[in-house]
Amino acid sequence: MDSRLKELVKKSKRIVFFGGAGVSTESGIPDFRSENGLYRAQTKFGHSPEEMLSHTFFMNHTETFYEYYLNQMLYPEVQPNKAHYALAKLEEQGKLKAVVTQNIDGLHQLAGSKKVFELHGSVLRNHCTRCHTFYCRDYIIKPESSNTKDHPDGRIPRCIKCGGIIKPDVVLYEEPLDQEVMEGAVEAISNADLLIVGGTSLAVYPAAGLINYFHGSNLVLINKSETPYDRQASLVIHDAIGEVLG
Repeated sequence: MDSRLKELVKKSKRIVFFGGAGVSTESGIPDFRSENGLYRAQTKFGHSPEEMLSHTFFMNHTETFYEYYLNQMLYPEVQPNKAHYALAKLEEQGKLKAVVTQNIDGLHQLAGSKKVFELHGSVLRNHCTRCHTFYCRDYIIKPESSNTKDHPDGRIPRCIKCGGIIKPDVVLYEEPLDQEVMEGAVEAISNADLLIVGGTSLAVYPAAGLINYFHGSNLVLINKSETPYDRQASLVIHDAIGEVLG
C-alpha cells in the first residue's frame, strides 16, 4: 500500500471505500468512458450503448438487448485483483466498514468483502419479471443448458416456472437507483472518518454526489486521471488502484 495512504489508514477507525469502473479494469473488465471503453465502441446494432442499456430498449427490443448484454456486459471468467483483496482484508481487520461500488460485476464479494452497497445492481442476480423467481448469472449465459423449450425467443432467458422474461438486477438507463441501497451508502459515507475514492472520474450522477455526504477527517482520491474533487482531497494519487492498495 502507498505509504501516505497507509499512514491515514493506520489512524482511521471508520473507513469507507467508494469505487467505480477503474477498480475492475485491472481484472480485465473494460470501463465505459475511456478511450477504449464500451461507450466509445461502435455497435453493429445501429444504436448507442446508452440506448441499448435503457429500460425502454429492454422492454421493446429484448432479444437485441440480450445479444448486446451477453457479449459486452458479462465477464464470467474474470477474477478479483489486488485492490479487491486489499479492501476485503481491511474489512476483515475491522478497519473498513463498507464498500460502495458503481460496478455490477460482484468482484468485491468474490474477494471476500461482506458489506457492499451495489449502486447499479449486479449481473449475478436476475429475476423473472412476472413471478420474481431468482436466477443466477450462469442461467442467463446458457439458458439452453436448463431446458431449451423454455426459451422460445432465441436468446431471451425465460422463467422455467411461469415463462416470464428474466431481467438482470442491474440499473438500466431510465431506472432509479435502489432507495435502500442509496440510504445505506449515504449512512456509511456520512459516518466515515476516512473516505477512499478509487477508479472513478466522479462524473456520473447521482452516484458521484455521494461524496458530498462525507464530513470526516480525510478524503483520498485514487484515479489515473483528475477528478472534479481533487482540490478537496487530503491525498490525491494518480495511479492504478491495484498498485496503490496492493
